[in-house]
Formats: sequence, structure tokens, C-alpha cells
Amino acid sequence: MRKIYLLPALVGLLTSVAAGPLAAQGVVPKQKAAPAPRAAAAGAAPAAAGAPVAAATETPTAGADDKTTKAIDGFRSAKFGMNEADVRAAMTKDFSAKPDAIRAQDNASELTHSLLLSVPELLPNGGTAELSYVFGYKSKSLIQVGAVWSKGTDTAMTPEKLFSNANILRAHFMGEGFKPDSIAMNMPVAGGIVMFRGSDAKDRSVILLLQGTFENKENNQRVLTPTSLLLFYVADAKSPDIFKLPPGQF
Repeated sequence: MRKIYLLPALVGLLTSVAAGPLAAQGVVPKQKAAPAPRAAAAGAAPAAAGAPVAAATETPTAGADDKTTKAIDGFRSAKFGMNEADVRAAMTKDFSAKPDAIRAQDNASELTHSLLLSVPELLPNGGTAELSYVFGYKSKSLIQVGAVWSKGTDTAMTPEKLFSNANILRAHFMGEGFKPDSIAMNMPVAGGIVMFRGSDAKDRSVILLLQGTFENKENNQRVLTPTSLLLFYVADAKSPDIFKLPPGQF
């Protein structure tokens, strides 16, 4: 079973805007915890599924302010702060999920609790995805919703389908009105590309990460073959509600 982790994965990436900890669902084998990934070297712009990807960008949206900024309050009927019973009801409402289709999972190191659900066609024509709803260590309430597309969630998944899904979602988020100084796209990281990152006025974040394997091609071009696509809605990316040892104990 995949483990669900919150990782410091976006700090310092090609920008002075720190995105903070990022949840990851263990899609990459043996990946449990990792330091903040470094950006690819200048002049080595990556490509996904053989197609060029533009250089990493911070993309302010003209005229956006706190009144017009997209509000990120959860995913569909599941809202940040809900308890497990309410989230189960939201999952049933949104996806007609039967009780035995919703699986529970605990994280022994972060002491969080999660609910998992496989959803066919979460994105139209996008294949089956696995949703994860994460409850905080102290609050016991919803702090994150994630979705992952991969061979593990759908045996018919292909790199081309993953790249297509990523482009569709990135285009959607680009028009959603996130805080201008929080928006970044096409950021190379260890093991993939942050296709989109944006936050609302309360610093709740959306992160879209295309993972895969890089190959060096002619003219120093790096080509990414996607193996998974991860989408996260995070209530507090900078200070997630997970277990941490108090200072001075060891």
C-alpha cells in the first residue's frame, strides 16, 4: 500500500517564493522523505513525453487581488477542517462511493490518518485516479486532498495520457485567479516537473507535479518520460499539521 507523506519539496525552486512542505504519496518507489529538490541547470530545459517544456516561470496575473483571488477550501464537497465522518459523507456524495470502497490508512511517522478512494475518469478521459484525504495529527480534521494518476492506479495509463492530463489541469489552473506572486509553472525538480503551483489569499495551495525519469538528449536537452501525475490541495503547506519531535528532546 502506498504511504502518504508531507515533504519539503518546493522550497527555493527557481524563485524567492517558498512553497513550503508538499505532500507526496509515495508514487516513486522507496521515496519516503527527501530534501528540497534543486532546479535543473540553466540551459537544460526539460521536456515531457518528448515535447519541450518552457523554462520555469513565475507568472503574475494582472489585476488580481485578495477580493478576486481563487479560494482553495478543499476539493469538491470535502472542505478543509471537516472531520472524518463528514469527509466520508462528502466522498459518497461526490463519487457515489460505497463504504467498502473507501480505504483507511495511517502514517506511522507523521501520525496522520487518510482515506483513499479509486475514481474512474476523475478527469474526463484521464483514466482512473486515486484520491487521498489526509487528516491532521492534532486537529484530526482535513488538511489535504490529493489525486494521483499512474500505472498503479490504472494499468492502461500511458506517458502520453499523463502529459495530456497535466496540460489540461495546468491550463485550467492558469485561469483560476491565484495570488500573482504565488504562481509558478514548469519548474524542474528532482524526479519531475512542477507543472503548476498557486496559492490563495490565505496561503492554501494547489500543486501539480508530473513525475518521471529524465534522459539527456541531443543539444543538452532533458526529456522527461512521465510515470505519474500528482495533484494536491493543501490547507497549510508551510506548517502542516503533522507530528514533529519537540526541540531539545534528542
